[in-house]
Amino acid sequence: MNEFQASTERHALLTSEVGCSEAILLSLPNSDSTLAAANCEKKQRLIDEIDQLTTRRDKYLRAAEEQYAEMAPLEALLEGDEELDANRLREVRTEYNTLKRPYDSNKHHAWILDAQITRREQLLNHETLMAGYTDSIANWKADELELNEKRDSLSTRLVQVQQQAEEDMAKARQAETDAATAYAQAVAWGDTEGEKNANTDAQKAAKNLATAIEHNRRQHLIINALEQELVIVDQHIAEAQREHIAIQRTALLLAEKVLEEQWNEKAQALMEMGAKLWAAQRLLGGEHLSLMKLVLPKEGEDFHSWNWHELADRSGQYSVLDILSL
Repeated sequence: MNEFQASTERHALLTSEVGCSEAILLSLPNSDSTLAAANCEKKQRLIDEIDQLTTRRDKYLRAAEEQYAEMAPLEALLEGDEELDANRLREVRTEYNTLKRPYDSNKHHAWILDAQITRREQLLNHETLMAGYTDSIANWKADELELNEKRDSLSTRLVQVQQQAEEDMAKARQAETDAATAYAQAVAWGDTEGEKNANTDAQKAAKNLATAIEHNRRQHLIINALEQELVIVDQHIAEAQREHIAIQRTALLLAEKVLEEQWNEKAQALMEMGAKLWAAQRLLGGEHLSLMKLVLPKEGEDFHSWNWHELADRSGQYSVLDILSL
């Protein structure tokens, strides 16, 4: 199979994968079919550009690989433990640098072309990619919402346990204090019966306090466990927020690329309309004072702006009949 045939079959496969088969187009209503055909033409152009750019990139990479094969032994000599005399070292370094300059150049060109390929692949598959991004964003936001609900529940329970622990200890201590006070008062007034009752109450309060202290110890274990769980939940919330923000940024970068292309298409359409207007004004002998102020920036890979020079150049392709066919 020759290279042209392989490329043609690969284009057909890619076109079919992006929903541009002839059967699909014929099954659509006329208006939808026209839009779909234009969309398919745009996708086919992207596929062709990807193929051309890939061929150019691979050519640079092959050249760089061949150059590195020559550089590797020299690099080993320069980085190895073998002692080289000054003349030999200078000779090796000169030969290495001679090869490295075109090697770096080829790698740089390949890197630029790879970025262009990636951009076109993203544009080609932007609908599928964006659907995946929006689903991921929704999932991470749902996870964050669920984790925040868990955090609220844990925080509420933590406050309840802390308050209960403090109240139980305060009551136990107060009961022991009250029993001791009653005992002291009974002794002071010579109330033998009251002294016996107060002593019994004091012993009972002491036992209750010991029980409360043990219960308080267990409650603090629960408090510590709740606090640790809160730390873990906070970590998961932070992770969900990071992932959400990262995916959102990736989605925004993709949206930026798509919007740049849409802007360029609209700008081109506006330039064509402006060129017709320029041609009409020229044929009428008028001036182009307003149109000469036109500056439309091109977005994306090129730092370029369309201005009145392009309008003047394009206007030459329009005849009177072209202008009259509004």
